[in-house]
Amino acid sequence: MPIRAAERSSLVDRVIEQLQSLIESGEWQVGTKIPAEPVLTEMLGVGRNTVREAVRALGHSGMLEPRQGDGTYVRASDALGAALHRRLRRAGHLEAMEVRSGLERDAARLAASRRDEEDLAALRSALAARTAAWLSGDTDAFVRADVAFHRAVVAAAHNGMLADLYSHLTDGLHRAIASVADAPLPDPRRSQADSHADLLAAIERGDPAGATEAVAHYIDDSVSSLRALQDADPLPEDVAHGVGRPGAHDGGAARQEGDRS
Repeated sequence: MPIRAAERSSLVDRVIEQLQSLIESGEWQVGTKIPAEPVLTEMLGVGRNTVREAVRALGHSGMLEPRQGDGTYVRASDALGAALHRRLRRAGHLEAMEVRSGLERDAARLAASRRDEEDLAALRSALAARTAAWLSGDTDAFVRADVAFHRAVVAAAHNGMLADLYSHLTDGLHRAIASVADAPLPDPRRSQADSHADLLAAIERGDPAGATEAVAHYIDDSVSSLRALQDADPLPEDVAHGVGRPGAHDGGAARQEGDRS
């Protein structure tokens, strides 16, 4: 039987499947660095070229991210996440905020009806960490804490599909939140401490309408801030192209506590 050219491709495909399994099972967590090429070659029992092609393919798909001089990192936990990451790279901040609005309103509504004591404890802790990070002046920590709070709200909704979808938006949220951290906007425009406290209070008392109203408040503030940046003269290049810079804005962080009146 003649040798078929597809044989090598099949071997690469099998290696891709094994690497995907390590990612999807959680053994390789999102954000972690995968083993170096020589280590993978030994682990998988294949040649370096095969490993290189498999890693390159997963890089093109968006599941892995090569970083020059540093190695390769896990970027998405599954094919859906990889597809969303690719789409988010082309999305503007306002587009991301509109998607965020829909997901977070539903999450808040469900969380107010379904949360348990463990969820409430996690939410209180996350909100306290958000406040502490803001007061510390560490903007990177604030962005992380803000996203962690919203992920805790989504977790309290007890809907696995919603949680998976939201987790894949994390990178886009980081960029949108960070994009206006140092913007020349009045502090009250960037302040959302009250609306976040209102969200937690509504979830605590089991008030779905109050929870969705709190989300609407901070989303409206976020959109207003982003539009103010886009209307600025001159328009910041990073914002114009939808690429965030380091900083903190929860969809509107503030240097003072309190919402826009």
